[in-house]
Amino acid sequence: MDLDQLRTFDRIVREQSFTRAAAYLNITQATASMRIRALESLLGVSLFVRGRTVTLTDQGMTFLPFARRIIGTAQEGREALRRVERGRIAIASLRSLVSPLITEPLLRFQEKYPGVDVVVNEGRQAQIAAMLHERDVEMGILCWPNIDPLLVDLVPLVVMRERVPLVVAPEIAAQLSAQPSIEEVLALVPRVISLRWWQAEPETAAALVRLAKTSVELPTGPARRLAVKGQGLGFFVNSAIADDVAAGRLVEIAPVNFEPLHRDTAMVVRSTSALDRDMLADFIAEIAQECAKVGMIIDNRLVELTSAA
Repeated sequence: MDLDQLRTFDRIVREQSFTRAAAYLNITQATASMRIRALESLLGVSLFVRGRTVTLTDQGMTFLPFARRIIGTAQEGREALRRVERGRIAIASLRSLVSPLITEPLLRFQEKYPGVDVVVNEGRQAQIAAMLHERDVEMGILCWPNIDPLLVDLVPLVVMRERVPLVVAPEIAAQLSAQPSIEEVLALVPRVISLRWWQAEPETAAALVRLAKTSVELPTGPARRLAVKGQGLGFFVNSAIADDVAAGRLVEIAPVNFEPLHRDTAMVVRSTSALDRDMLADFIAEIAQECAKVGMIIDNRLVELTSAA
């Protein structure tokens, strides 16, 4: 079985004619017939009912999706090789950090490498770990330290600490005393918005959920809108709500009996050899610049590693 046989089979199905399929493929009708006979002999079945019109047998109908899957996979493989020839970078990031950390660096990177393909995947911690494990991506941005048993050998390049403030709508903040307790806050907003920012939820965040009358778990976008409308309060990573706070749509509060929270994230690779690719090292360096704007850098091995490389 070869791709020419499968492509001929697929084209005959589409054209419902050996003659038209042969013309489309720029081969003789005898060649098309020979390829199908060889394929049928290999499979041990008849694929077509031959007559004034060409139709599939039950066996041909069953085999068709598998043939097309093989053809599609081969095409994807060729495209992947073409992308490698002109350059390709694949990274993955926690969903909450794609916009604040990657958008501007990507624009700068594309100006420097206009012909390079860039793939940015997003997801939760376990999904990022799985992509790194399967080597679908070369660099990941995830919570740190990593406690996923799937990957124990990750190399952190830059570790960033980001504030995770508790926020409410301004009309609710206006009703609070100067130093409110969490009970006072929850009396005004009984619903807690849970976003599961962490690998292991801090006790402070877990306690907030326990104290509330109700809670709701949402992705960032809907959760932010719920908070803006005064329908809940929650711990948001600062980069997700900084614009809302600056515009007065949300207000940070600090209940006296609740400790402030933070989240540590890191840019990681499976091996420092990834930095041997200049394109990837440049892209990582661009993202590292944004890390310094979004949070506080608490560990930076990138300069040392790139210098060594």
